Amino acid sequence: MIERLEDILKRYNELNELLMSEEVIRDIKQATIISKEKVAMDDIILLYEEYKKISNQIKDNKELINDEELGEIAREELNELEIKKENTEEKIEFMLVPKDENDNKNVIVEIRGAAGGSEANIFAGDLFEMYSRYAINIGFKTEVMDSTQGEAGGFTFIQFMIKGKGAYSKLKYENGAHRVQRVPATETQGRVHTSTATVIVMPEQEDLDIEVKESDLRIDVYRSTGAGGQGVNTTDSAVRITHIPTGIVATCQNERSQIKNKEKALKILKMKINDETIRKQEKELGAERRSKIGTGDRSEKIRTYNYPQNRVTDHRINLTIMQLDRIMLGKLDEIIEPLITEDLKRKLAGK
Repeated sequence: MIERLEDILKRYNELNELLMSEEVIRDIKQATIISKEKVAMDDIILLYEEYKKISNQIKDNKELINDEELGEIAREELNELEIKKENTEEKIEFMLVPKDENDNKNVIVEIRGAAGGSEANIFAGDLFEMYSRYAINIGFKTEVMDSTQGEAGGFTFIQFMIKGKGAYSKLKYENGAHRVQRVPATETQGRVHTSTATVIVMPEQEDLDIEVKESDLRIDVYRSTGAGGQGVNTTDSAVRITHIPTGIVATCQNERSQIKNKEKALKILKMKINDETIRKQEKELGAERRSKIGTGDRSEKIRTYNYPQNRVTDHRINLTIMQLDRIMLGKLDEIIEPLITEDLKRKLAGK
């Protein structure tokens, strides 16, 4: 660990020197790139400096243990310093885990009502509200891109973007099947029903180098059905693009312009193709894939929302919280933070 930290410190000092050089000062683009690299190291450098300070204090206290006047104080402080050192080492280890290059990106989320008919669609709408509230709670923005409303409420399908630095790092663990247990509004005998909705989360990709042949695409235009202001549903501006070789479909209807909707839909299509390619590669990795959180099969049941008992359970980490009402109000950090911690632990164990 120390060797890796010293390498990081060496690079950090090199970057500081480069930023002060006349060549870099004159080149704004290069200075920006170097500054970003340096800023990304700031936290771990500060933590390493703290670690070295604690280590030196431990060394000094050990030398004073046998001192007649200061020995007792030194021993008491030594115990506290050892605990502090251990905690700092753990923080450093977590920071040394390779970061997901997509973590700081916005996300595209798709929710579909699955098993359970109308109740599944209503639950899909509840999940959308939960994520929207979560976004508001942490200062992110939500933009609906496409949706199909269910006859009894909710959505058979809704696609939206959550914008904010670190959105993917928070929401990437939501991939999978979400199960709800409750008495539907249409149930006359008070029986608890079980329904599911599926959630797909993808990082927004700006410049994907994926070649899509025009001949492989089927493009359909239709009248927008969602909210979007006066005139949004008076023209065939919504766009659906189907990638014929894979059957992957992307839609967009939140812009008034058919051209803009087509651009967005094509961008989403490329993201979906890229996401599917990555998932196939992960599937081939077998056990390595299964050791991770957030890369499971999308049909895998990841969480159960039990309304009668006000209970939510995340099955991947055996976490149960008896405050479902809070979770549905967007207090998702109570689930997301333990998932992040467990993911880091698994990555560390696999090193």
